[in-house]
Amino acid sequence: MGLLEGKTAIITGGSKGIGRAIATKYAQEGANVAFTYLSSEEKALALEGELASFGIKAKAYKSDASQYEAAEQLVKDVMEEFGSFDILINNAGITKDGLLMRMSEEQWDQVIEVNLKSSFNLTKSALRPLMKQRAGSIINISSIVGVRGNAGQANYAASKAGMIGFTKSVALELGSRGVRSNAIAPGFIATEMTEKLDEKMIKEWEDGIPLKRVGQVEDVANAAVFFGSDMSSYVTGQVLLVDGGMHT
Repeated sequence: MGLLEGKTAIITGGSKGIGRAIATKYAQEGANVAFTYLSSEEKALALEGELASFGIKAKAYKSDASQYEAAEQLVKDVMEEFGSFDILINNAGITKDGLLMRMSEEQWDQVIEVNLKSSFNLTKSALRPLMKQRAGSIINISSIVGVRGNAGQANYAASKAGMIGFTKSVALELGSRGVRSNAIAPGFIATEMTEKLDEKMIKEWEDGIPLKRVGQVEDVANAAVFFGSDMSSYVTGQVLLVDGGMHT
């Protein structure tokens, strides 16, 4: 029996990278999975089939988490299709890197909207169902950059730091209703985004990591299983750094 047997999760940005890894791990652990995607319908439908092969219910939804009405509709659709849900994972995110002196207002706004506002949109929309059942787990995928900052990523760092403050506030507001709120702050994780970096830069990053290796998406997915399962039933308002010791 899986650690998430009988639970249903909503995962934003679930068709690739960390989101895809979480969706797959959740399915393996027995959870039903509703996940969102924005562009690649072919990839999303293929993943839907992969997840269903674990004997759970899976459905892909084309939805823009940065739009409040779309978030509201998503939660309604999931409730109609699955009957209920227990876990919300706010994972949707983008980067628009650049030094602050060259960063446009549009680059700032886009990152804040997709990364931070989407967390508000989905959490706000999910509140009533979770509070009504007096149980649930909200998991926000932040970043080590939101903890310590990073040159050339002022917009991304601000959005991810904002997610941490949001996580802690939601934990304080919803604790009495049995709803938990935690964040995961991944460090340098091998994804499609990091594949574009040159080997020298990756080596420099590895040298600064105490565990001397780049993290894998499965490392983040394992942390998400912990927060989604009853193993963390007495844990809320916390930020778990999955970074190989980068920030100690």
